[in-house]
Amino acid sequence: MSDLGGGEAPRHVDIAIVGGGLVGASLGCALAPLIERLGLTVAVIEAAPMTAKLDAPWQPSFDARASAIAQGSVAHFRTLGLWDGLAEQASPIRRIHVSEQGRLGATRLNAEELGGEALGQVIPNAWLGRVLHRRLAELPLDWHCPARVEEIRPVAGGHRLTLSDGACLEAGLTVLADGGRSGLKERLGIESRERPYDQVALIAGVEVDRPHDGWAYERFTGDGPIALLPLKGQAMELVWTHEAGQEKDRLALSDGDFLAQLQRAFGDRAGRFRRVGKRHAYPLSLVTARETTRPGLAVMGNAAHALHPVAGQGFNLALRGVMDLVAAIAAGAARGEPAGSAATLGDFETRRSGDRHDVIRFSDGLIRLFGLDSPLLSHARAAGLVGLNLLGPLRRTLARRAMGVER
Repeated sequence: MSDLGGGEAPRHVDIAIVGGGLVGASLGCALAPLIERLGLTVAVIEAAPMTAKLDAPWQPSFDARASAIAQGSVAHFRTLGLWDGLAEQASPIRRIHVSEQGRLGATRLNAEELGGEALGQVIPNAWLGRVLHRRLAELPLDWHCPARVEEIRPVAGGHRLTLSDGACLEAGLTVLADGGRSGLKERLGIESRERPYDQVALIAGVEVDRPHDGWAYERFTGDGPIALLPLKGQAMELVWTHEAGQEKDRLALSDGDFLAQLQRAFGDRAGRFRRVGKRHAYPLSLVTARETTRPGLAVMGNAAHALHPVAGQGFNLALRGVMDLVAAIAAGAARGEPAGSAATLGDFETRRSGDRHDVIRFSDGLIRLFGLDSPLLSHARAAGLVGLNLLGPLRRTLARRAMGVER
């Protein structure tokens, strides 16, 4: 990677990626063939310092957060030549159990019914980032880290970005993949629709007393949904949704008392919980940008759509966006269009709009359906879960959507 100096004249790049996290780094890796074939110049701007050496020994942390990677995303990472590295720390999801507390209904999704070995994979975020950044280090990128975009403004043919490291870039296409935390969307006049769920996700690593055998669980309770994802050994990633404010009491509990409350809420189907790591809490809202493209600009990842974690679709949706953007850029280049042209970004938006709408509607509808406290609805939900478990074709369709291999 090269680092630009602080010269006064702006340097032109074809694409500037603002944000070097999982989405921005995935985009940088996905652009590698176009960088080689078309000679595209790409800059990556990341505010957080990358302190860990990429060649340092891997030290897995029990407290590390993890992501559920759908099988469709696995296929994308294979295409990018990254899966072999990611697979070293991946744990397969072979079966998914969906249930509601206090009701007999349940749905089980099984990879074997689809002729595959897994419905998806769970990978520690730190390992995902390590593999992605190792690949980025091999590419001829203009890497600005740590650096922030201090000013962004439209200019002829794109946007001018003034960076905190003294560099000034003029980008034909600027991709905002910074999670929406920087305020750059707002500075460009892009508003977001925000619908708070009045919920907080409590996330922690837990350990059970028996092998999980690749089971993932989604359990809807009166307090909120509980998700358990399989990790290496007998560890699992816990995502426990609470009404806003209720999480404070559980964050203050001793480990033993926390595990006892989790056991009562979840039941024994995964075994006995015997260890919990550091607990983190995150407020939950459905956030969607009112615009995701403009000439010379694309908004991606959480900057474009922040979803409830109930269906585990956030990063998978973003990765499909990465692949569609690269496909649109390649198609545009074949027509002689630059990466930031209105035609190229219109093609990208056409590719994305249906998938984005369907996933947002599905995840939002699911949490609202199970969040309604009504005896009639509770019985209907239970009957629906039982019926879904009995109807093989419908259950397989749901499984394929969860795997990200059917839109």
